[in-house]
Order: sequence, then structure tokens, then C-alpha cells
Amino acid sequence: MTTLLYDGTFDGLFTAVFEVFEYRYQDAEIRNRENFVQENMFAEIHEVVTQQEKSERVLNKLEKSIGKSGINDLLRVYLSEDEDLEQLILSVIRQSVKFPDENILKNFANDDILKIAKICKSVSRERHRMTAFVRFEKMQDDIYFAKIDPDFNVLPLIRKHFKDRYADQKWMIYDLRRHYGLFYDLENCEFFYPDEKLNLNQYQEKFHDEEKKYQTLWQSYFTKTNIKERKNTKLHIQHVPKRYWKYLTEKW
Repeated sequence: MTTLLYDGTFDGLFTAVFEVFEYRYQDAEIRNRENFVQENMFAEIHEVVTQQEKSERVLNKLEKSIGKSGINDLLRVYLSEDEDLEQLILSVIRQSVKFPDENILKNFANDDILKIAKICKSVSRERHRMTAFVRFEKMQDDIYFAKIDPDFNVLPLIRKHFKDRYADQKWMIYDLRRHYGLFYDLENCEFFYPDEKLNLNQYQEKFHDEEKKYQTLWQSYFTKTNIKERKNTKLHIQHVPKRYWKYLTEKW
């Protein structure tokens, strides 16, 4: 077996896929270089150098058979961080090459396709919940800051939503688990990658003077508008799972 090692990026992954076909590897696996541990010292290793041109050629070819929605599904698989994501995507592309006139993502009789459908559903659900449960806090520099810790790497999927919805204010969203974020400065919305992890103690010290007052006011409003006789904890958790409560000011 030949193991192709790539840099963990989306373009790097599709460059690796291109080279599977370019070098006609029949028995191949694609692995993220960062997480790879070589168990067989005699295994053949192929180092992939990311090339956007190769990546785009694969994606353009794929789009003709599975459409833009299919490409978005593969993006969701990539962002899921599933341990088998590279092999699932390679499996889809191999099937697409074999059956170029079919949208193979509709073939749910295939185990890989079925798993992809389940992954996409889970990632899409997480994306939706992030748009609903993100809470911004005003900082001393008048930037609104939000921290998230999603199960999947959905930050790229919520970028447009927040850019469109909060176009009139500066804001940042930071992924605590993956240590990167989004920053919108009223014109551009770009990813940023800090050298150090967010220090939550120092972070709270940088709240705007008004922030704590608004938090206290909101908590008081939430408590007083709550009707004890109509309390249904089971239903509440069904709609707002406990793992999201850490984002919600009213739950602190």
C-alpha cells in the first residue's frame, strides 16, 4: 500500500486525490501528515505538495457529476474531522470516475455514501445550532467577541451568516478547540490564527464596562419571565442541549 501524506488543508487533500490517479496507485490511502504515525518502516510513503491547480481540476471534474451541492457535502465531510474522512472522499471520487454519468452521492446502498450522508446531517445540525446559540460580548475596544467550542469545524460554514447578519459592527468569533477564529472589521471577514491560546481569565478582564451590566440585566429578565408551572426540562434540553449552555448568558 502507498500512503500519501498531505498538509491537512482542503486543497492539499484534493491534490493528494489527483496524485492517486496521476501515479495510478491502485492500493492507496491518504493521511494527514500531522497525525500520521508510520507503523511499517517498509511502507511506501508519497509526500504530497499542495497545488491549487491540481485541487481545482479534481473539484471541477467532480462538479459535473455530483454538482455544487455534492461538493458542499464533501466540504462538510472534510470539516467533520472524522478519522476516515480522507478515505470516504477518495471512495466517492473513485466511484464518480467509474460512473461519470451518475450522481453517486444518491447511492445510499453504498456504505461509504450512507456514512457521508449521516456526517453531513450532523455537521449541518451543528452549523445551525452555532448560528442560534452564539453569544457576543462587548470588549473594551468596542469589538463584539464570541467564543465557541463546536463538535465539528463549522466556523467556515457560519462565516457568511454572521457577516450578513452583523454587517454594521465589528466582531470576532473564536473556536476554543481549534484555536483560530473569524474577524469582521466592517469591510472584510477573514480567518485569524493567534500564536497563543485564548486565556479565559485575561479575556474576562477586557470586558467593556457595560458588558457585565447587560449580562446581569439579561439574567434577571430570563429568571423573572420564566414560568415555573410550565417548566419542561426534558423538552428544553431537547431543543437546547446542555453542551450549548456554556455559550448562553442566561445559563451562567
